[in-house]
Amino acid sequence: MFTQRMKAAIAAGALLGVFCIMGAWIRSGPAQGTDYFFSFWYNRLLMGVVIGLSGGQKGKPHLLRGAGLGFLVSFAFYSSTGFHDPMGFIAGIIYGMIIEFFASRYEG
Repeated sequence: MFTQRMKAAIAAGALLGVFCIMGAWIRSGPAQGTDYFFSFWYNRLLMGVVIGLSGGQKGKPHLLRGAGLGFLVSFAFYSSTGFHDPMGFIAGIIYGMIIEFFASRYEG
């Protein structure tokens, strides 16, 4: 279960979560609090897990699948915050595609 694809997707999700925190910090400053920023990072990590678990054909990145899964996982966070950060939601869709791109390199 903990395949190379899964490791790549989790690592990409964790790294992109850091970029999400930086973007959210720039947009809102420290007023959101550390729990909000941690939740943002954890959402991206979870996105990596979900995308890592969804396998595909070797050598064919399914960017549409990454966008769809990014949409689903990001929408959970977006809706739980009262639809507060549309930029973070859109970034989640794009990050889903990026995670899928890197994970697809390790299809097995």
